[in-house]
Amino acid sequence: MRLSTTTALGLSALTILALAGCSTSTEPATHSTSPSAPVHQGSTAAEASAPLSSAELGERLLSESDLGEGYTRKTQPAVRHDDVTVLGCPALAKLGGDTTTGGSLSFPRKAKVSFTYADSSSEMSEELYSDSAAKLSKGIGTVFDAMLSCPTYQVASGSTVIDMGTTKTNAPELGDEQWSQLLTYSAGGQRSVVKQTAIRTGNILVVVSGSPALVDAHLAEAVQAAQAR
Repeated sequence: MRLSTTTALGLSALTILALAGCSTSTEPATHSTSPSAPVHQGSTAAEASAPLSSAELGERLLSESDLGEGYTRKTQPAVRHDDVTVLGCPALAKLGGDTTTGGSLSFPRKAKVSFTYADSSSEMSEELYSDSAAKLSKGIGTVFDAMLSCPTYQVASGSTVIDMGTTKTNAPELGDEQWSQLLTYSAGGQRSVVKQTAIRTGNILVVVSGSPALVDAHLAEAVQAAQAR
């Protein structure tokens, strides 16, 4: 099964982060045994409101001034349509079919920003999506469940084969639902670890990915900024 890069590799151009030189992390993976928080049916006005536009989401992204000294905003690369092949993870490979029908994270209302930190060896990206609470929950849950169903698998793009490992981690109790995982990339003798945490707050989904230390440091403020009126 072949699928588009933007979907197959999850939620936030993780392969770009890894191959561009995210610093290798030795942080031990901790297993989360607590399930994600349940969806609160009609519990907030935000859930009942109309989804935000991409422009409105863009206004709620973190900026360099929010993050502090040492952060530089990256220019977003042009969208690529290279196909990749997922090997050894049938559940993740099946997401290729969802892409063509608007599933997984193919939400039309979205915004993204990426930053490098200090010497550019560490990076972090933030993505915001908006839709109904039910659609956001199903979309993000499907992708995380698929990735976590395969502790190890491979991703092939052209002549490049990347060995990948996925481990569930504990997510802080922010928003209405939480998901978090550590992704390990190994290719060409290089190893990188990327943390990816997603928080649904009402009709907004916040996804922060990158160097584990940076994700932990700025996740709460990303959620707070996304909730701003």
